[in-house]
Amino acid sequence: MHSTSRSFLHTVALLCIAPAVVLHAADDAKKPAPKPWMNTKLTADQRADLLLHTLTLDEKIQLLHGTGDPHDGRPDPLARDGNGGSGYVPGFPDKDFPGLQIIDSASGVCYSAGSGRYSTALPANIALASSWDTQLAERYGAMIGQELRNLGYNMTLGGGVNLTREPRDGRTFEYQGEDPLLAGTMVGHLIRGVQSTHVVGHIKHFAVNDEESGRHAISSEISERAMRETDLLAFQTGIAIGHPGAVMCAYNRVNGTYACENDFLLKTVLKGEWKYPGFVISDWLATHSTVAASRAGLDQEQPSNVFFGPALKQAVEHGQVSQREVDDHAHRVLRSMFEAGVVDDPPQKQVPDVFAHARLAREVERKSIVLLRNEHALLPLDASRPQRILVVGRNANVGMISGGGSAQVDPPSGNAIGDIPAKERKQDWQKAVWFPDAPLDAVREAAPSAAVAFDDGTDLARVSRAAAAADVVLVYAYQYMSEGVDLPTLALPDSQDALIAAVAKSNPHTAVVLETGGPVLMPWLDQVGGVLETWFSGTSGAEAIADTLFGKVNPSAKLPVTFPRSDADLPHPQLASPPAASQEDWSDEAKMSRKLLAGLPSYPIAYDEGLQVGYRWYDQQHKPVLYPFGFGLSYTSFEYSSLGVEQGNTIRVTFTVRNTGTRAGDEVAQVYAAMPSNTGEPPKRLIGWAKVHVESGSTASVVVDVPKERLGIWSETDHRWTIAKGRYGISAGPDSGHLSLTTEIDLSKVNY
Repeated sequence: MHSTSRSFLHTVALLCIAPAVVLHAADDAKKPAPKPWMNTKLTADQRADLLLHTLTLDEKIQLLHGTGDPHDGRPDPLARDGNGGSGYVPGFPDKDFPGLQIIDSASGVCYSAGSGRYSTALPANIALASSWDTQLAERYGAMIGQELRNLGYNMTLGGGVNLTREPRDGRTFEYQGEDPLLAGTMVGHLIRGVQSTHVVGHIKHFAVNDEESGRHAISSEISERAMRETDLLAFQTGIAIGHPGAVMCAYNRVNGTYACENDFLLKTVLKGEWKYPGFVISDWLATHSTVAASRAGLDQEQPSNVFFGPALKQAVEHGQVSQREVDDHAHRVLRSMFEAGVVDDPPQKQVPDVFAHARLAREVERKSIVLLRNEHALLPLDASRPQRILVVGRNANVGMISGGGSAQVDPPSGNAIGDIPAKERKQDWQKAVWFPDAPLDAVREAAPSAAVAFDDGTDLARVSRAAAAADVVLVYAYQYMSEGVDLPTLALPDSQDALIAAVAKSNPHTAVVLETGGPVLMPWLDQVGGVLETWFSGTSGAEAIADTLFGKVNPSAKLPVTFPRSDADLPHPQLASPPAASQEDWSDEAKMSRKLLAGLPSYPIAYDEGLQVGYRWYDQQHKPVLYPFGFGLSYTSFEYSSLGVEQGNTIRVTFTVRNTGTRAGDEVAQVYAAMPSNTGEPPKRLIGWAKVHVESGSTASVVVDVPKERLGIWSETDHRWTIAKGRYGISAGPDSGHLSLTTEIDLSKVNY
């Protein structure tokens, strides 16, 4: 084409589009100027500062409290835009800044049934910890975050990491076990997964909130060294990995001072030494003051504004709380919201991907089931064999039990046992809820060639006769746990020990499937052929358990808690029982709320076992256990050899794991250190692990790099972590009780 022709066409094209350009320019002129804090090229701190500069004192204080618990019937008028979750903090629509839509979501989004929504229940947090799988933890967290967004929420209240100092604690199932390294690592990756979906992450309950009975009155009395090396170390590890936007302070006192106004915990440690940039949110009704809590480092009161509303404004006006203090509180809330991405990518309500999330729940449970006993290779069962299988257990024909309290995820069709309406939260609170996922149906589906019968176990004579006529018996046993109440004993409830003993006497080919939130006692252990710990198994639990029973899955999980032989072997054989005046009684909610806010009489519990949490206690006290920390069997077998240790900036531990069995499997290979004898430390501590896949007959070379900090001891004299000079034992093996590889390293001349 001629150049003149090209010029002419170009001119015509410009003329054609010119009016559109003018129109767009006019439209742009009508648009408000972009708000400077919406510049995504700035850091979260910079954006928070820009927005903070525009806020009035009232608006800043608005960020520092909730608007009432939507479930207690007395919401603040500001809660009109709340999403029906656990709490709501209004935003600033004129500033393009959203509110905080907050919901409990330890292992799935709670309180969905009342608003006609669906939530997936993942296996309990303690089950996740049993996988020892950090990648799985991130996927677990990401699924929760995705469903939070699907349901219109932008902040979680999950991330529990209190150590299992007291295994009868009613919230043991919400946490990550007894070891600070394992617990902190797993919860950190869970939080990382949640926040990857642009939801504000969260960790709780800070700190030493290790019992539920009298939790508002208990004062956890503990030395600084013990706290630093156990409970606080779990939080420090989780925060360093996950960088949660919020830390929830606990109900209890610590060494006499409420956790939510504890200067040592919040200001000295969390915000001072750890340089935590996010905000501290109180547990619901855990705030007890205005000036003291603000000065100590509490940033946000929940669920309402008793102390951080008008009272805080008055304290500022009277000079009791500085404007700078309020600005710091508000900045932290704003920063966490910008950092998490909830401002730039707000949630959009939609139906969750039900089927994909159910598949993930099944996968998590498959990787979390711990095979504790398998005499004479009773398991896996042969699905193709035309055998007689008897399924025994209360409600095993209709569902599987779940954990209660604020971690309770509503079953999609209500409680399977039919006596508690799932949509009514107050009735569900501390009531056993069974998910409609029947073990009986799952066994029948997994073994179509078998004749599968059922007995609820209420008549011992009848079930004994049925057991004697079966080829194999599967007993589904349970132990319910819930927030707000501790177990009186680790023994199974409802005469289930007698049931298991009777069945096993009639048929030694009996496998027990434990549905529990923590360790249990097993007086019948030597009589049964198999034991599976399946925890609270979530939406697809029955199917995942059947997958394991019939060998579709080779179990690989390991215990995150020790299973003791008796209650008498615990550090505190008698569970602490605060007086009635220090207990919760919600028969009159208004009265109970006032009592909590005023503060219940203090009830001290001396954690004089100190450093000896979990396996460290049993090691130090030379107490035999049912199953040690880290224990778990497989349908194959592993052999450890060739331990080596290299010293440098980190300590590199190497060894070989060989699969000596007949099928491929995953092994959680663990590394422990024995500290120098003069340090006063328990006999050993976990310092690392690796989860490896090994084909039958093959070997895997395992490398575990141990940062020097994992050998640290807290010096109460120097107020810092130190590395003791001396000789350290380094051991590797399948669990804390079976460490076949051991060597020593000398750190007498190493400066760490």
